[in-house]
Amino acid sequence: MSAAISAGTPLLFAVLGGILNEKVGVINLGTEGIMLIGAVTSCIVFLQTENLFLTFLAALLASAGLGLIHAFVCISLRANQIVSGLAITLFGTGFSAYLGKSVAGSALPVSVPKIELSWLEPIPFIGRVFGNLDIFSWLCIFVAIVMYFYMYKTSWGLHLKAVGDSPSTSDVMGVSVDGYRYFHVILGSMLMGLSGFYLIMVYSPNWIEGMTAGRGWIAIALIIFARWNPLYALACAYFFGGLDALGFRFQLLEVAIPSYFLKMIPYIATIIVLMFVGWKNRHKPPIEPKALGVPYFREQRF
Repeated sequence: MSAAISAGTPLLFAVLGGILNEKVGVINLGTEGIMLIGAVTSCIVFLQTENLFLTFLAALLASAGLGLIHAFVCISLRANQIVSGLAITLFGTGFSAYLGKSVAGSALPVSVPKIELSWLEPIPFIGRVFGNLDIFSWLCIFVAIVMYFYMYKTSWGLHLKAVGDSPSTSDVMGVSVDGYRYFHVILGSMLMGLSGFYLIMVYSPNWIEGMTAGRGWIAIALIIFARWNPLYALACAYFFGGLDALGFRFQLLEVAIPSYFLKMIPYIATIIVLMFVGWKNRHKPPIEPKALGVPYFREQRF
């Protein structure tokens, strides 16, 4: 289970970032590219400084820059959000490969602090899983819980939902639609950047071109599976993290299944889950933000 949490934490960071983007009405398909930029930035900065905190800040700033570009293109210029997101993914994939040439294959001498909860150890299963998690796994869980309370228990969360559902009504009520969208798109992109940070600093501490291996696309699918709810996202990310870890476990056990098929497990599961969710909810009204993907023109009536 601890392996599932380690493999699921990058997914969870990315899913939470995607939820913030989409709840405010902006589609962000640039997740994969932002994760790669966050990862390669973390690798380069840590090799230069060997300072975990500076590396953390660098990943946040790099991903915030891409989030700002996406926000400007989609909110201020009102360009097509899908095209902008795909452009960021293509840019992030190519630029990270270019930046990573000088550090490819370099092992990172990183030691991520762990939070030891010795009082949990006597508890079966829970103690083994949660008694010795790294600090960033706990940070991700904390962010998910805070996001839930922010979105569903505060007036700011109500404004967030209103901007995503009916920006024109929010504007009439005095809520800054562009301000909310800019803030949440950039913040969500920073969480996606932390996904790349965790991937290279904790999960696999050496740079490999394209090391996200499609996790950004799985995260986009998990937003729908989690029904735009941060707590559901916890369960979804760790479930798919478990599937990812299961493939490695089968390889260690030398099961007579080609490794290529084992690596396909999370992606096949993504397709099956989306099919199931679509079939189950085929007669129900959609729950996604009603203005998702729709540029807002002030004083335009929807």
